[in-house]
Amino acid sequence: MTSFPLSSRRALVGGSTQGIGRAIAEALAAQGATVTLLARDAARLQEVAASLPTPAGQQHDFIAADFTAPEALAATVRAYLATAATGFHILVNNTGGPPGGPLLAATPADFRAAFEQHLVANHLLAQATVPAMQAAGFGRIINVVSTSVKVPLPGLGVSNTIRGAVASWAKTLANELGPDGITVNNVLPGATLTQRHTSLIEKKTAQTGQSADAIEADMLKLIPARRFGLAEEVAAAVAFLASPAAAYITGTSVPVDGGRTGSL
Repeated sequence: MTSFPLSSRRALVGGSTQGIGRAIAEALAAQGATVTLLARDAARLQEVAASLPTPAGQQHDFIAADFTAPEALAATVRAYLATAATGFHILVNNTGGPPGGPLLAATPADFRAAFEQHLVANHLLAQATVPAMQAAGFGRIINVVSTSVKVPLPGLGVSNTIRGAVASWAKTLANELGPDGITVNNVLPGATLTQRHTSLIEKKTAQTGQSADAIEADMLKLIPARRFGLAEEVAAAVAFLASPAAAYITGTSVPVDGGRTGSL
């Protein structure tokens, strides 16, 4: 294996202007992949693309599109691929999670919006990118989901529901694409220091009147590692699953959660 095992690979990384998505883009680029960032803010995308490491002489770029409009998103990616010299070998499906709240308070529109932004967007991006993976005999589809795939999380009713659907979709796709040398896996971040973590704490503070410090202290009691995760730690798991070394790992969900998830 070379020092940069992904130097011949191209990666499409969703939600990659901040947090976990940006950390994933940086980790894949450091392993030699040529990265195309995918998010809404073109100015921010340009800034992040210019900051990515280039140890193998890569020329990173970006696509500006919105995951809340999955059909337009897929059309934009297909238009990009129509002019690209090669397709993508790695697809990282990552976008912001649904708003928190109890399940019975959710409206049908809440479920439809989350389903479109997560499962439908993932599916259309896979349809757009898998043909090039099949042609190369190498492919990695990695979905950044949530530990709620294994154990539902309190106060995240819509998210728990939709994340489970994504995990079932991924398992089915892994079974179908295995003969083509394409793996499909989920990475499940636990409590990770990102903007979403901050927003959830702020919402709980507003709802309960507790201080942010008190809420975080209660959360830490449930994490055997006794700390919150870093975006870079989630990215390391994604980078491994994207590598040639992970060729025999498919159809599984990998928690990166400091041991919090209460199931095997």
